Amino acid sequence: MSAPDFRLSRSAFGRLLFTAADGTVSEGVVPVRAFPISAADEGVALVSTDGKELAWLDRVAELPDDLRSLVEAELASREFMPEVRRIASVSSFATPSTWTVETDRGATSLVLKGEEDIRRLGRTALLIADANGIQFLVRDIQALDRASRKLLDRFL
Repeated sequence: MSAPDFRLSRSAFGRLLFTAADGTVSEGVVPVRAFPISAADEGVALVSTDGKELAWLDRVAELPDDLRSLVEAELASREFMPEVRRIASVSSFATPSTWTVETDRGATSLVLKGEEDIRRLGRTALLIADANGIQFLVRDIQALDRASRKLLDRFL
């Protein structure tokens, strides 16, 4: 990948600064993934505070190290989607129910208000919204242990 025709830096307040090739500076730029689950490293737009796309990044991994680290840090601070690795228990098979789960970020519990808060993403992935609005990702149902799949099947 050739060098991008823009620069990124941080303002004194920690906000992302975008400097275009013509010298125009935009503060508070936000990276937005086009496909946050299925292709997280591909297709990221740098968007201004008024929603205007300033730049398109085909692949974050191909950016120079300094730009890549800024984009990845900004994405990490905005995105919080724990990945469920195991379902330890559910309080009830009727909703609302409290689930105790192990995620890539540690053990936690979530409250499932209704079965409609479990959405399929393709054939193998699920997105579970808890009562607090946190989205939990099950990347591959088949990768879960048998007991977790059995509990999950009761809600699908």
